[in-house]
Amino acid sequence: MTEHSTAPGGAATAGAAPRTASHTTHDTSATPHRPATAAYRWRWTALIALLTAEAMNLLDATIVQVAGPVIHADLGGPATGIPWYSAAYTLTFALGLLTAARLGDIAGRRRVFRVGVTAFALASLACALAPTAAALIGLRAAQGAAAALIIPQTFGLIRAMFDGDELPKALGTIGPVMGLSAVLGPVLGGALTHADLFGTSWRAVFLVNLPLAAVVLAIAPRLGEDRAPVRPHLDPTGTALAMAGTALLVCPLAAGTGAPSATAWAAAALGALVLIVFTAHQRRAAAAGRTPLVEPSLLRGRTFPAALATSTLFFAVMNGVMITVVLHLELGLHTGPLAAGLTLLPWSAGLAVASWAAGTHLVPRYGTRVLYSGIATLAAGLAAAALAYRTAPVGHYPLGLPFALALAGLGVGLFTPPFFTDALRRIHPQETGSAAGLLNAVQQLGGTLGVAIVGGLYLNGDGSGQAAGLSAQHALGAAGALLAATVPAAWAMTARRRTRLGAAQAPGDAN
Repeated sequence: MTEHSTAPGGAATAGAAPRTASHTTHDTSATPHRPATAAYRWRWTALIALLTAEAMNLLDATIVQVAGPVIHADLGGPATGIPWYSAAYTLTFALGLLTAARLGDIAGRRRVFRVGVTAFALASLACALAPTAAALIGLRAAQGAAAALIIPQTFGLIRAMFDGDELPKALGTIGPVMGLSAVLGPVLGGALTHADLFGTSWRAVFLVNLPLAAVVLAIAPRLGEDRAPVRPHLDPTGTALAMAGTALLVCPLAAGTGAPSATAWAAAALGALVLIVFTAHQRRAAAAGRTPLVEPSLLRGRTFPAALATSTLFFAVMNGVMITVVLHLELGLHTGPLAAGLTLLPWSAGLAVASWAAGTHLVPRYGTRVLYSGIATLAAGLAAAALAYRTAPVGHYPLGLPFALALAGLGVGLFTPPFFTDALRRIHPQETGSAAGLLNAVQQLGGTLGVAIVGGLYLNGDGSGQAAGLSAQHALGAAGALLAATVPAAWAMTARRRTRLGAAQAPGDAN
């Protein structure tokens, strides 16, 4: 059975040449063979739509953090509802990723992507018109569910439209978008709320999504369609287990205002156990000839599981460092949200430059070695940031912090393109949806764990006055420990590829 991914007019796309179902029987350590075809002409234009959609999601995940207190003052309700303006979005986003990825396999990624963007725009408008705090929390949950429809499709669509050396270049554009969106979210949220444009106050942070969604929907017809070669089915039991496990794992950690409680950690541990049961169910379903929610071939061997572990740990570091910087500046030094956001701009700039350079020049030439350079550079940035906190006078802004964050951002940018390129290189067409859903899910999990562990460690300290800098140093130490754990996970992910490349380059090999 063959599958053709087509452009809007029905022409076969570059990365979507006919693929046979027999690909799924190959060793997943090998790069799937993809016949050479003419490049899809609209691929770079279509990439703009995918990157804008990625930016919408990341902006909406962070932009409300600054506006939360203003929303509470306007809509009322208990103060404990403030974290849920963000947590409701985070939770439904994490819950829906795997199922949404499978829907892309079944119905086509372009179709599901367009439905998700439309739903996201409507939910954003509804959030801007929300009359009560409870209504806003419910509508934020709807926004997160819509984002879950969008994001898993982006990796599959990029992989369908780009091939060869262009694939790491296309994936390399995700890093700058991630960095800029994550950093600009709080800055934009503070600026829009403070500006009170046309009396919209906090409602403008949701209205900003409407022109972005309009741009995406205008370009979306240029996307090539892509779906799994063999049409799968939904797995209700697996879906329920995945949602229950993810909810128990993410919800208690995402909803708190400080360090997670013992109850939250217990719920997270229970969630991890449920996800272990989910993994066992997926293997049994595949052995019985049923369609699992996740392609079990992804979990064979160590390569893709190691990629998931690497992603979890690395994004825990990334999010943990960012929340520590924000908490120290806003709570410890009382600089305000705008100053905190501007302090993170060097991080974003370094990430953007390094990600572009890695995707366009370094990865095609040096391969996965760039990934380890990124980890080492990020480690140097963390050490420099800790030194900036240590040497700053008590109660004063650490002048060396922006330079340290620029170095750390370079490390993140160097890591991102080779990681996604290597993680997706061995993925076969039938596995694309599951792989995209899992990678996005563990990024969400890693980000939540980073905020809980690294940010929680900062909040467990005094977090103000003389102890603020010391608490920040301790939090960065925890981030460094998580980064050190990333190294063996990345080594396991890339080991087989290094072995194959070494054998291919050995003297005496046949040409």
